[in-house]
Amino acid sequence: MASTQKQKKAAPARAKVRPAGFPTRQQVMDFITESDTPAGKREIAKAFGLKGQEKIALKALLKDMADEGLLDIGPARAFHKMGGVPKVTVLRIVDVDDTTLIATPERWEAEGQPAPRIRVVERGKRGALTIGDRILARTEEAGKGWLAHPMKKLAKATEMLLGVVEEMADGKLWLRPVDKRIRKDTPISDIGTAKKGDLVLAEPTGRPPRISARVTDILGDPFAPRSFSLIAIHKHGIPHVFPEAVEEEAVTASKLVLHEDKREDLRHLPIVAIDPVDARDHDDAVWAAPDEDPANEGGYKAIVAIADVSYYVRPGSALDREARKRGNSVYFPDLVVPMLPHQLSSDMCSLRAGQDRAAMACHLVIDAQGKVTRFRFSRAIIRVAAVLAYENAQAAIDGEQDNELLEPALKPLWACWALLRKAREKRDPLALDLPERRVVLDEWGKIVSVAVRERLDAHMLIEDYMIAANVAAAKALEAKKAPVMYRVHETPGRDKLVALKEYLATFDIDFALGQVIRPSTFNQLIKKVGESEEKEQIMTQILRSQTQAYYAPQNMGHFGLALGSYAHFTSPIRRYADLLVHRALVGAYDLELPAPKDKAIPDRSSLSQEDYENMGRVGEMISGHERRAMEAERETIDRYVAAFLSAHVGEVVKARITGVQNFGFFATVEGLGGDGLVPVSTLGAEHFFFDEAGKALQGIESGDRYTVGQRLELRLAEADPINGALRFELPDNPSPRGGPLKRDRTRPKIHRGRPTNIRHIGSSRGKHKKR
Repeated sequence: MASTQKQKKAAPARAKVRPAGFPTRQQVMDFITESDTPAGKREIAKAFGLKGQEKIALKALLKDMADEGLLDIGPARAFHKMGGVPKVTVLRIVDVDDTTLIATPERWEAEGQPAPRIRVVERGKRGALTIGDRILARTEEAGKGWLAHPMKKLAKATEMLLGVVEEMADGKLWLRPVDKRIRKDTPISDIGTAKKGDLVLAEPTGRPPRISARVTDILGDPFAPRSFSLIAIHKHGIPHVFPEAVEEEAVTASKLVLHEDKREDLRHLPIVAIDPVDARDHDDAVWAAPDEDPANEGGYKAIVAIADVSYYVRPGSALDREARKRGNSVYFPDLVVPMLPHQLSSDMCSLRAGQDRAAMACHLVIDAQGKVTRFRFSRAIIRVAAVLAYENAQAAIDGEQDNELLEPALKPLWACWALLRKAREKRDPLALDLPERRVVLDEWGKIVSVAVRERLDAHMLIEDYMIAANVAAAKALEAKKAPVMYRVHETPGRDKLVALKEYLATFDIDFALGQVIRPSTFNQLIKKVGESEEKEQIMTQILRSQTQAYYAPQNMGHFGLALGSYAHFTSPIRRYADLLVHRALVGAYDLELPAPKDKAIPDRSSLSQEDYENMGRVGEMISGHERRAMEAERETIDRYVAAFLSAHVGEVVKARITGVQNFGFFATVEGLGGDGLVPVSTLGAEHFFFDEAGKALQGIESGDRYTVGQRLELRLAEADPINGALRFELPDNPSPRGGPLKRDRTRPKIHRGRPTNIRHIGSSRGKHKKR
């Protein structure tokens, strides 16, 4: 009983006692600061037992405190200390500092003060959050900064609209989207200072179905040189402006002494760089010569020299953080968004002819069967004898062009490559020789031509030397049990193989799922097809059955190249993964050079402890950046192709079907690329079956069949350079929407969903199977 009474007496002592009556400013401030939950007017009034007129007085007090700069009002009308952050609030992730995500409050109304950069503390699986995500988080002050502990990932806020301002005949303004996946234009409610034809960013306002756009930023003329690339940059959020601190550090780093006396001197060798004719930087060069060792009769020695980027871009530096944020360089037809500033990417780290350059050299010994029997790595100094375009190197080796480096450099390179090619053929990697488009522009940024890149022996030669060096880098690090950022390409999944089997069955080609799947399995399929007209479409379908390559510190092998260990080593100017591999080699093989005298540059160039601990997360990040770059590059080329074809609207072109859906099929102009839709509604009045397995549409009455890979002639009905979209129609059956692109809103729209003249037969081919 006595014990119970003691507990009753003790209980009030544990509760926080609030003074009776109306609170002072300091008491309100203390309560808001100490509260573990958002503190709004209701919570403050309840805490101090305020009622009636006291609540009205509290409202006036809080307004005064806000006006005096003591308080901010945050989401849900909750108050927090001026310059501070609510205990629980919505944050948007805006940046990555090394591997730590940085967020800012979604709403920040502290006038005259910048929004704080809050470090996000991730729990559980890292990599679940990325730039652009919104989170509900609990926040706390830590030292001079803030930490955020995510409670819940929220749906992304409405994205900004990117499009072109158009004026209709009735004078109304509309925003035409640049993304061809968006089929609706948006009425503009607030044009600002923009004018008809401007490329703009706009904020969606209102609620469905009455959504309108408010223009926030004017990006300029969508048809001006470089605008197609700028569209992709803005759409995908690609960082394209270097902070001043990064530019300054690049200038400082570019002046680092080379330490010639501590590097292996390879300046006496006729090393050459062989690159595309339009290459903006040169990060690799090669040399080969017969091996003089009698034990390796018929074998060769080779050197793959790569720009020593790790010497200039060191762990923890501003340059390093920016490079990691970008992940890779992005190459557009008209400009490059580099991973590193100009002072490094196209100057000190570019292997220019006749200039001394720092390099990481991979020394290879290759036997007469093409097997790499030994390798070593050194930090070297080189002087490239010449930078040659692929076409010029090939012309010299074919005897069509004189070149003074033919005997000392090119012939030995080709002879050594003949051995490497033997080993490649024995390995039998995946051989999908699909065309690559190249957009050629004149000096004013206008399109001269869109052509397929010619595949030369010179291309394959450089490719095989780079593969050999990449394999050597991975194995060298494994030998030292050092961390490796592998380039991983996994075996295709069963679901994709089942889809491929069903597709091949439409050509009466058997594909056994029970067999061990190797690259050679697909190569045999391609050989079976021979040079039939279905070859390219079958190769395309095999490509679609493959998994997407990625970066990771766990080795899963590289299926496509038929290699057990593979890491990217040969392009550290433009890929962050390669830079990490270089750093790992520096540490594993004790290749560190004296620390810079300039204390603004970090001492070490080898892999840091933070690099080591965060390899998995960084691998996920840069894999995502790579996919972003690929999509942006592809979309930009599509826009250039559409611009090139806009002068040919109404003409009949040779095309090939690239995809089939229940609403129509997609086709590409032979030799140019750029996908365009042929809506099923334009194929006539008859009904069509959609054969999902056979990737085909088939007419019920006529038996006409449209399938992936089929070649046919189509009339180009529309070509829209803004979003890269094309639309085709059958030459003998023009749709009512035919003609050049004029954005006439009186024309009928293509409706979403399954057309009325379609029946879906899924994976069952039945009587409609191609014979």
